[in-house]
Amino acid sequence: MWHSLFSTGVPITEKLLRTVLVYALIVVLVRATGKRGLAGLNTLDIAVVFLLSNVVQNAIIGNDLSVTGAAIGAATLVLVDSLLNRAAARSAWVARVFDGTDTRVIADGALLDAALRRLGVRRDELEHAVRVQNGDQLAQVEQGVLTANGQLLLTLRSSEQGATKGDVERLAAQLARIEAALAVRG
Repeated sequence: MWHSLFSTGVPITEKLLRTVLVYALIVVLVRATGKRGLAGLNTLDIAVVFLLSNVVQNAIIGNDLSVTGAAIGAATLVLVDSLLNRAAARSAWVARVFDGTDTRVIADGALLDAALRRLGVRRDELEHAVRVQNGDQLAQVEQGVLTANGQLLLTLRSSEQGATKGDVERLAAQLARIEAALAVRG
């Protein structure tokens, strides 16, 4: 029993190669499908993630059901991912290849339809993002950018931006000075 738990059914080099090749395939597929971050996954995206792991499982493990084989596959995935993340942190070119670049999706309150179609972003997603970021409608947005990691960053027009705590504190201090000046005159 113990022997079958740890005896690999596939040579270790084949296990490593299978894991790296499947990892590369998944990276290419995910990269080709867009910029959605995990928070932006919809029901269809989540179904794909769950099913994708099952679809590629046999390509990684082959005829190997051992604990050793699973450990080698898991360690290889984590190692390759870690190395690529470190390479992306050191090189703008590597980061651009794996993460992509920011894309402008709103300019001066208008949607950039070509960018939205290319990215697969729906109007209602942008409208929701505007509301989350203290706006009421797309027309209030000066610029909207979908970042490489899938976050939508909006810049509201100056006239539409809310007051900050610092703004309120400055107004309160100014009001106190005016009241003090009026008290001295009165």
